[in-house]
Amino acid sequence: MDSIKRKNRKAFLTMGLLAVLIVITLLVSLHTGVIQIGPLDVFRTMLGLGSERQELVLFDFRLPRLVIAMLVGAGLAVSGAILQGVSQNGLADPGILGINAGAGFAVVLYIYFSQGASTSLGTLSIFIMPFMAMIGAAAAAFLIYVLAWKKGVTPVRLILVGIGVNAAFGAVLIVFQLKMNPRDFMQATIWLSGSIWGTNWKYVLAVLPWMLLLIPFALYKARFLNVLSLGDQLATGLGTRVERERRILLLVAVGLAGASVAVAGSIAFLGLVAPHLTRRLIGPKHELLIPSSALIGALLLLTADMIGRNLLAPSEIPVGIVVSALGAPYFIYLLMKTN
Repeated sequence: MDSIKRKNRKAFLTMGLLAVLIVITLLVSLHTGVIQIGPLDVFRTMLGLGSERQELVLFDFRLPRLVIAMLVGAGLAVSGAILQGVSQNGLADPGILGINAGAGFAVVLYIYFSQGASTSLGTLSIFIMPFMAMIGAAAAAFLIYVLAWKKGVTPVRLILVGIGVNAAFGAVLIVFQLKMNPRDFMQATIWLSGSIWGTNWKYVLAVLPWMLLLIPFALYKARFLNVLSLGDQLATGLGTRVERERRILLLVAVGLAGASVAVAGSIAFLGLVAPHLTRRLIGPKHELLIPSSALIGALLLLTADMIGRNLLAPSEIPVGIVVSALGAPYFIYLLMKTN
């Protein structure tokens, strides 16, 4: 009992530290960028004492972007944690498995057939995008599950099929991009590279309900992830309806990935790295792993966004490229360690 209490205390202290780091990174991000706003001016503006220009920059551009970065980082991290638990494979990630590619394909189709409606339909289109992304993500997940099924789904087969589906969606995406007009082509290219392009509060409202619904539900289902990690036979012996719970959890992971892709494009490796870092810090218990992964994911994407906006300012590096540059070496390291 004492060891369990110590582990729980360590986990809550870790989550508290992560929350503090997120607040610090958020404050640093608010006063850095092409338009410099001093820390004191940020504080004054947050209290309503800043100039109109400072209020415009902070409240209309930077703050909604940073909120989206936190929501997307948390969503992708929890999605990755679920996929790793469901597949019993530490290399599972919505980007690697092709779920992000399926969501991206659906959104590109929407942009292609609406011929730029994502910029002309306004609020309606902003709220349509998450639905389109989720449909694409669900279609990719269904395709992966069906192709990987052979008297059950083995972790290795799931990863290999996911990589193949990811490549197939990528090829079809290129075909549709080449048929787009130049404006939509550039929009789709930047978005697919992982760019937080939704920089107003409407995009926050479009993605926030999905995160508020699905992340707590994933936490509610955490006990089933603990049982599934023991293996299908033992989980069945403990009375768990393995395939039913696996499908429900897979739908939750798909929903989180789809909503994230809708406003931030395809960001790979975040769903892989965040759960791994969390396990090293607090262990594999999913009741603690899921909220901690959400915090680490939010912190990582906030940091990557700050780097992307400031490293080559005034030019901006898509956040997906920054995350890939940081996450790809870690993925190679995990591959070298995996038997």
